[in-house]
Amino acid sequence: MKKRTLLLTGVAAAAIATGAFADGHAPLKVGFVYVGPVGDGGWTYEHDQGRLAVEAHFGDKVETVFQENVPEGADAERAMTQMALQGADLIFTTSFGYMDPTIAVAAKFPDVKFEHATGYKRADNVSTYSARFYEGRAIQGHIAGKMTKTNKIGYIASFPIPEVIRGINSAYLHAKKVNPDVEFSVVWAYTWFDPAKEADAAKALIENGADVILQHTDSTAPQAAAAEAGGVITFGQASDMGEYAPLPRVSSIIDNWAPYYIQRVQAVMDGTWESVDTWDGIGPGMVGIGEITDAVPADVKAEAEAMRDAIAAGEYHPFTGPINKQDGSVWLADGEIASDGDLAGMSFYVEGMTGEIPN
Repeated sequence: MKKRTLLLTGVAAAAIATGAFADGHAPLKVGFVYVGPVGDGGWTYEHDQGRLAVEAHFGDKVETVFQENVPEGADAERAMTQMALQGADLIFTTSFGYMDPTIAVAAKFPDVKFEHATGYKRADNVSTYSARFYEGRAIQGHIAGKMTKTNKIGYIASFPIPEVIRGINSAYLHAKKVNPDVEFSVVWAYTWFDPAKEADAAKALIENGADVILQHTDSTAPQAAAAEAGGVITFGQASDMGEYAPLPRVSSIIDNWAPYYIQRVQAVMDGTWESVDTWDGIGPGMVGIGEITDAVPADVKAEAEAMRDAIAAGEYHPFTGPINKQDGSVWLADGEIASDGDLAGMSFYVEGMTGEIPN
């Protein structure tokens, strides 16, 4: 009989402590720490789909626990510590702000394996993993640049970290390439998940004339705001958000964590787990492009799908020069492709973007 998923509660702790498992052998205990609710419809939802895929794949060989809505900072360190004390063998920490807490807790539990999403600090028992979301942003930017009627595109950003800045730049470059008159307005929400703030940001951008809204926040609130306004298109973030298709949501970036989670759990079981850094995109399947709806003109849809396929095949890189920085200085020469190191530390806007990146 397959063990049901356990929330990180006193009941779960008791079950783990007693070792009462179906086949008499303690399964591998795998923990997940989430920054939002599992029902956010975006980032955390997709990580939890990955957790469920682990359960489905391994059955009684695994026991998963999770804690949702864990703020970045001291609360995250407490949640990770609790999981380790309860016997977790492998813990996935799924938000950038969990980076330092993950490193701190890992040092206290050297026999526990940790996997941190979107960060860059590693240790002997800490791996890092992320997806090349900027590849999907390039496709969204192309569609946005072709479909905007006002030439104003709004972008709801979470925090000014390289991951988010890369996405803004990628979307802008590809919108500008097909529509030289396009303008980007960025609203920094300083949150990953806050439906009220996200809705307010979307409404402000729409009132300012934006008829395309992109987001790097996790709720469907911007989709709802755009649907209410009418005449605005949006893109699903982290998850398909297909309930808003065919309008306002015309496509999406879908994070597919399941294969990675299954692979890393298997590595622990096999005794082959090592600290590695993984950064995969459309080609390996970690980044999916949700259905491009018929609300997108057929020629634009075909162009977007061709770009998707070229990126997947390694024939096109979204950051290929010539590209200048915002101040006009040369970043990439004609035909030059950005290195992963430059992308991982990106802290500047590209030429043509207005406004400043907050500290």
